[in-house]
Amino acid sequence: MHAFLVSAVAFVILVGIMVVVHEAGHFVVAKLCRVRVEAFSIGFGPRLFGVTWGETEYKVCLLPFGGFVKMTGENPEQNLEVPGTPVVVQAYEKLPGQNRAGTSGAGEPIDDPGSFLAHPRWQRMLIGLAGPIANFILAVVLMVFYFAFINEVPAVEVKTPTLEWVAPDSPAAQAGFQPGDRILRFDVFNKPDWGQIDAQSRLNANQTVHVTVQRGDQNLALNLHILASAKTDSFDLTDEGLLPQEFYGPIKVNEVTPGQPAEQAGLHSGDAIEAVDGHAFHTITSLLVYMQQGQGAPINLTVLRNGQTLHLVAHPAKLDTGYKLGFSYILPPFRKQPLSFGQAVAKSNQFFGQNTFIVLEVLERLFTRKVAISQLQGPVGIARMAGEAAEIKGWEPKFTLAAEISINLGILNLLPFPILDGGMIMFLVIESFMKRDINLMVKERIYQAAFVLLLVFFAFIMFSDVTKLPMFTHMKP
Repeated sequence: MHAFLVSAVAFVILVGIMVVVHEAGHFVVAKLCRVRVEAFSIGFGPRLFGVTWGETEYKVCLLPFGGFVKMTGENPEQNLEVPGTPVVVQAYEKLPGQNRAGTSGAGEPIDDPGSFLAHPRWQRMLIGLAGPIANFILAVVLMVFYFAFINEVPAVEVKTPTLEWVAPDSPAAQAGFQPGDRILRFDVFNKPDWGQIDAQSRLNANQTVHVTVQRGDQNLALNLHILASAKTDSFDLTDEGLLPQEFYGPIKVNEVTPGQPAEQAGLHSGDAIEAVDGHAFHTITSLLVYMQQGQGAPINLTVLRNGQTLHLVAHPAKLDTGYKLGFSYILPPFRKQPLSFGQAVAKSNQFFGQNTFIVLEVLERLFTRKVAISQLQGPVGIARMAGEAAEIKGWEPKFTLAAEISINLGILNLLPFPILDGGMIMFLVIESFMKRDINLMVKERIYQAAFVLLLVFFAFIMFSDVTKLPMFTHMKP
């Protein structure tokens, strides 16, 4: 019951923030374009309270799972408010009636200058784009705030840059790096930190740098070729095959996802993974890279449980975009080390770019049937993740989850599917090329069909979410 309450409260708060920001984007641009906004609502259903200021009613309604901005003339016939999809895909929207500026759906002139339809198509496109863009801005602002004022780092760090793992067939492996090597010199830097190594790699894209490492009692000179992709924002040292050891100690299991490879292998909450195929990994990043290199090959886990050493065999499965075992891990003790504003902006942009790429890759895999729809997280799954993030010590899980959901919300809203913002923009673009409106009845039928499809889709996602709950997964053979 405690976990349920925490998840429910965290989900409602998260939904509230995402919806307010998304709808605020539409609202602000609509006001700038001088479109009359009749209502700005947080939630659906019966009105709880609100206030009218100017021409707009600002209100809070009973059902806190969405929201909407109601603009004059958005639906030329009824201004019908129809909720769209759950917040995991978008903030709730109305069915828009996008028609030629200055006319109604029947082709009659619109006299009201404040009507949505009285404005040129480019302004209506901007209003549609404003919601997703607001979500992108929210994600960046959240992460800039986190990096500039919090930025949790391990309380006990490995001071000398030490390699935890070297990816096979990578530039680092070809240069002769081995796990356990300590980097004493990297190009022009003596006793560098990982930040300096990253920065110097970017400055030497598609070039070779001289590196000195300590291996046991020996100092070895190596030559590392830096990839040409080091010029891009998405570059990471793991692309070179260098996996840093950031802190000491084994990977500690927090919670095992029912039905996933970790549970099937016999992992329990509280277990400490001391070695994988004999390699001592201290970070989940290294473990993920290692499993990805193995492409699903079985791995031998050395696990410490209540003082007893166990040997388990796990079979990584392709979950989302990579091979995983399906467990959450306990974060090590952290301390705050805020970055400068410039560094915070750079880190935030990197976070945004990486997560945008992941979302687009998942969408591509969905359309090419490389990822099953059942693997997606719906409202119940998001609520569980929000509850877990709320209970995990530290701010990093909370900020990153909120930013990731905001990015997801923005991207998915831009898909050219009716009811979504991208669908509205798609119709406006088509009408611009046609230089006339799409027939109103045809458009309404398309929206109605799309609405039914979306309801069916999210009913399936909700069902899939529920069947992943422990009470159901334990019933499976």
